[in-house]
Amino acid sequence: MSIPGLVDPVVAPRVATPRADGRIDLVGLSKLQIREALLESQMETKQAKLRAKQLWHWIYNRGATDFAVMTDIAKDMRGWLEQRFVVGRPQVVEAQVSTDGTRKWLLRSDDAQEYEAVFIPDADRGTLCVSSQVGCTLNCRFCHTGTMRLVRNLTPGEIVGQVMLARDSLGEWPSSPDGRMLTNIVMMGMGEPLYNFDNVRDALKIVMDGDGLALSRRRITLSTSGVVPMMARAGEEIGVNLAVSLHAVTKDVRDEIVPINRKYGIEELLAACAAYPGANNARRITFEYVMLKDKNDSDADARELVRLIRKYRLPAKVNLIPFNPWPGAPYECSDPDRIRRFSDIVFEAGISAPVRTPRGRDIMAACGQLKSSSEKRSRAELDRLAEEKQAAL
Repeated sequence: MSIPGLVDPVVAPRVATPRADGRIDLVGLSKLQIREALLESQMETKQAKLRAKQLWHWIYNRGATDFAVMTDIAKDMRGWLEQRFVVGRPQVVEAQVSTDGTRKWLLRSDDAQEYEAVFIPDADRGTLCVSSQVGCTLNCRFCHTGTMRLVRNLTPGEIVGQVMLARDSLGEWPSSPDGRMLTNIVMMGMGEPLYNFDNVRDALKIVMDGDGLALSRRRITLSTSGVVPMMARAGEEIGVNLAVSLHAVTKDVRDEIVPINRKYGIEELLAACAAYPGANNARRITFEYVMLKDKNDSDADARELVRLIRKYRLPAKVNLIPFNPWPGAPYECSDPDRIRRFSDIVFEAGISAPVRTPRGRDIMAACGQLKSSSEKRSRAELDRLAEEKQAAL
């Protein structure tokens, strides 16, 4: 996709291929799109409006995957729908459960591409980490996903499908805002959401629809590595909470570990955060900061972080993330005492800086560890890919 106002070389190499059986998957379609799909299949206009409403309810509120269970639709019409449409789910290649209860699914699309989703249960909430791309355009040096090639953007259906699959697994149909385990969504899985803006926006609108999945926008967080030209648009058109993968406070270090900084620098990024629609003390911007030993974890780094937040008068909190190792990673995690000292400096300045407890490390489901397990590459190949991505940026 093109980025308004600037020439951007990062593109998804290809789009998803149609289903082999020719049927249209209704998951990921809005009410209007379902209606249009029915009209294109020669359904009469008045009937298409009614059927679209019924289908929406069964798909997004009841979690139905079979037209046969849609009892308020005539039996012959259910057969007609079955011939032309499908209510799909991503194929589960592997499902893993961590010792701490975290669940990770390796998923496969109809065109045999793989991506991952992670559910993290806590005492007072349950958070689903959702992917937006197969692979990633970026090359954040501490991130396992960053070592993958970008294959393509995920479709709205593939993004929404991750939420629906988690609901299936947790037994949370029909939709109800009360008593459910899946309470929050973070767009922090594989990929950069703002490089797949249209599909992420359309998917989250379905997730937030009160007649369907009914998750409040206050319960959804979109994370970006700093695609500055798209941030204001995300606030205006999606309106969910914003998280920014900051991870460093100096140009040299952020250029190294988050290479998009060479394109949109720290000052430009923080100015965009200050202008983010809806940001206030009740809806603070979250800065994600992975703790890398002897790289970004000094007292001076903590004080510079405080200075920058104050300079731009940002309603912010900082999530300090102990680095989660993966095979071949070029960094080590900061020592616990160093992380606590960093947190204390930021807290003493009046800015919340909790240390995130790593979850799902034993199944490679923690922050920065997601990567299709089917993709095996040599260290030399990973280094070559890193150089190519950095050159593109």
